[in-house]
Amino acid sequence: MIALELKEIPYDRIRAVEWENGRLKLIDQRVLPGKFEHLYFDHLPESARAITDMVVRGAPAIGVTAAYAVVLAARDRYAANPNNWRDAIQADLTLLAEARPTAVNLRWAVEKMRGLISAGISDDPVARLLEAAQRIHAEDIAANHRMGQLGANLIEPGSGVLTHCNTGALATGGYGTALGVVRAGYAAKRIKDVYADETRPWLQGARLTAWELVQEGIPATLIADSAAPHLMKLGKVAWVIVGADRIAANGDTANKIGTYMTAVAARYHGVKFMVVAPTSTVDLATHDGSAIPIETRAEAEVLNFGGTRTSPEGFRAWNPAFDITPATLIDAIVTEKGVVLNPTREKMVAMMSS
Repeated sequence: MIALELKEIPYDRIRAVEWENGRLKLIDQRVLPGKFEHLYFDHLPESARAITDMVVRGAPAIGVTAAYAVVLAARDRYAANPNNWRDAIQADLTLLAEARPTAVNLRWAVEKMRGLISAGISDDPVARLLEAAQRIHAEDIAANHRMGQLGANLIEPGSGVLTHCNTGALATGGYGTALGVVRAGYAAKRIKDVYADETRPWLQGARLTAWELVQEGIPATLIADSAAPHLMKLGKVAWVIVGADRIAANGDTANKIGTYMTAVAARYHGVKFMVVAPTSTVDLATHDGSAIPIETRAEAEVLNFGGTRTSPEGFRAWNPAFDITPATLIDAIVTEKGVVLNPTREKMVAMMSS
């Protein structure tokens, strides 16, 4: 079994996904910051539903969760029929892979576990698959620490930065991608001021990023999404730092809705734009951003707030969960393999091949 101990790294105390006593353990991110509670899962279908319902969210965290969910499915299928569990689990893997369409880490984790199953496991499949899931989890945390340092090194000391959505420990195996850069940059005194977009309609910035930064004792200021261009105009921000749910082969990036408009505003105001994501988020099979599927979620998420209807009955809503930021608006893509400045297809392929 692979240990997932917290390293002695500043501002690294939160784990959204854990394996505890043979069960999948998730922080319920839907109820933060009002309540802090864990939910436990024993079977794959309920774990897939947790991904769909956003108990857990953020591409890397979804991938880690999916890996552990495969362990649960193998345990159930092997116990029911040790001779036919590999065939029986295929339907579970398909169900899991379809839990959310945009985040490529989900599919990446499922296919990684499927490959191990297909390769043939001669002994206990649960122990072997758990070891693989824990390795995925540990490697994600290590990658985030590495990306945090690489991204922080790009930032001039005393800078202000802006984040969008939640890209921290809650969105990953631990530490975070873009928020990992914030953690590392703040610890190194490169980042002086942190601003966080609310990120409507789920308010991942207002609820989750703010909660994480409070837990870590990192001071930050919350702004409405629409205030970001004015903040840039006032010269308060040197970098926008965001995560990614999928990065196409040419560097086009799918991320939480509102990222594209923030990138446009950043370019106009001379603010640098950084995407931080592990290489499991890079999809070289996707030619460019136009081929990335964009999840459309329920209208109620926009028409209601906190369970209360805020728009008149009979009114409709359009609720894309993600948008595409073209590579031409991105100054740096930071992965655990290194930094790609002014990304192009050639640079992305070279980085992935390194």
